Amino acid sequence: MAQRMVVLDTETTGMPVTDGHRIIEIGCVELIGRRLTGRHFHVYLQPDRESDEGAIGVHGITNEFLVGKPRFAEVADEFFEFIEGAQLIIHNAAFDVGFINNEFALMGQQHRADITQHCTILDTLLMARERHPGQRNSLDALCKRYGVDNSGRELHGALLDSEILADVYLTMTGGQTSLSLAGNATDGEGNGNANQGSEIRRLPADRALTRIIRASESELAEHVARLEAIAKSAGAPAMWVQLL
Repeated sequence: MAQRMVVLDTETTGMPVTDGHRIIEIGCVELIGRRLTGRHFHVYLQPDRESDEGAIGVHGITNEFLVGKPRFAEVADEFFEFIEGAQLIIHNAAFDVGFINNEFALMGQQHRADITQHCTILDTLLMARERHPGQRNSLDALCKRYGVDNSGRELHGALLDSEILADVYLTMTGGQTSLSLAGNATDGEGNGNANQGSEIRRLPADRALTRIIRASESELAEHVARLEAIAKSAGAPAMWVQLL
């Protein structure tokens, strides 16, 4: 069975968590078999305290906006069910995990106050630092490095950032994010958040093969250079090269 992954991000009233800061937004998107499923979890939360001005400047979520929003305790069960058993993909995981554990601890749910006991954690910040030492490895920097569109990210937002991070993670690890492999466009598979309109068109089996165009020497050289770039970025040769 394909591994279930949940790309997760939070926004908070400020930092650090030890100063009594709380989560005000959680955003998650689900991947199965390295494909977006379309399932997501997203909620704004009433933290019962005001956000720091610096934090509001980052995410734009005002104290007034959060009035009347649910408290973490009201959504805790639904949130836990969404992430339980998954591999959580988080950028700077120590920050988000610390805040999530704190929210469960404040509820007195000690059995959930360490989510590493219920999920595995993959920190894309640590992964990026290993692959690109000495370089900027913020989410925006990774978007620029890997060609991921983040033009809609004027402010931080948990759901938007989790969607962007999913694209970054799949690109960093050599995955495909937008190509539907469904043989029939109406079978419903792979609709989710993946780009639409990129389905494979199957040609008739009895079609006449009239012309074969072979790669030129310059094109073959460009292909080799591309494979070398992929290997350098991923830290290992492409899978199809390893199989040769």
